[in-house]
Amino acid sequence: MTDTTLTQRDHDTTFRLQDQYLRGDVAGTVRTSRLFRTRYPRAATTTRLGPERSSTIATNLAPVLQHAQPPAVLPQANESCWCGSGRKYKRCHKPLEGRVLPGIVSPTLEVPAHIARPPYADTGRVERWAESRVKSPEIIERMRHAGAMAAEVLRLAGEMVAPGVTTDEIDRYVHQLTIDRGAYPSPLHYNGFPKSVCTSVNEVICHGIPDSRALVDGDIVNLDVTVYVDGVHGDTNATFFVGDVDPASRHLVQVTEECTWYGIEAVVPGRPLSDIGRAIESHAKKHRYGVVKAFIGHGIGEQFHTDVQVLHYYDPRANMIMRPGMTFTIEPMISMGTWQHKMAFDDGWTAVTADGKRTAQFEHTCLVTDDGVEVLTAPGAVSPCAPWRR
Repeated sequence: MTDTTLTQRDHDTTFRLQDQYLRGDVAGTVRTSRLFRTRYPRAATTTRLGPERSSTIATNLAPVLQHAQPPAVLPQANESCWCGSGRKYKRCHKPLEGRVLPGIVSPTLEVPAHIARPPYADTGRVERWAESRVKSPEIIERMRHAGAMAAEVLRLAGEMVAPGVTTDEIDRYVHQLTIDRGAYPSPLHYNGFPKSVCTSVNEVICHGIPDSRALVDGDIVNLDVTVYVDGVHGDTNATFFVGDVDPASRHLVQVTEECTWYGIEAVVPGRPLSDIGRAIESHAKKHRYGVVKAFIGHGIGEQFHTDVQVLHYYDPRANMIMRPGMTFTIEPMISMGTWQHKMAFDDGWTAVTADGKRTAQFEHTCLVTDDGVEVLTAPGAVSPCAPWRR
């Protein structure tokens, strides 16, 4: 891309595209993005809606939004926008302050041939089979190994989080860490997911696709790492601070981590799974936070997701009884505002809070024992024990 000068028409079209994007008008965003084909021919390869082109919106929108960077000191609401459009700041770029915008998604990374793959790795199609909810001692031992490995990869990836680092760079690092350990990065090709880790920034609830967007001082970012090794999966995630983060976001992350451990402590054999959601929701409500309902914890083992469903809010219908040998994840997503979500970027994956407020998440893979719970992703984890007991 060689031309970095925007004409007035470009400004008008950019404004319209941004407005459509903020309103969730996916079809309108696609139509508007077509206008950039002649000026930015590398930005898009197709504009046809469909699941096979998961990153079209990102590749259309990112070059436009990256044309100009905001100054260190932003204008007042009624002053002219910094981008040179001639519009008032409040009518141009102000609505985008603090919002996560898509970047360019790089090609999918390859996995060496000697790495054992899960069944979906080659086709992207997930075919479920009946898997025992209660694992054998042999499978549990393998899951301990996978959980510890996932925790180690997450911890090392978290050390890379800093202003200026792109989520794509984090993905490359996670990918390399995983294959160096003889494991397969479970998210890769799962139902077509194009990357080896999920990176969810600020208002992105989950399943954020790594791209060219650089992390900014003040962001919070969740890294969701899963590895497949010895025929089983280990799944964990944590939310990290990027540089100097405001107190409200710090408090959100702290409470979310506490919610996770309250949920873990509710794992008791003979009790219903609804106890977990009750414990999480109760603590979140004390701080007037929302608990995202659309995405839940899941059974895990030889399959990435099994039929065990772990709600992070209380629902008496979640009455499956916890039994020793069961393995599942607890991964509450807690938001500053509403629990409701919407899908963003038209990639089929990225979920954001409906009100645009920030959200955080932590996750552990848990094993129900005879007298309580064993956290399989605790060894070497970012938070190895309940935070208030450190």
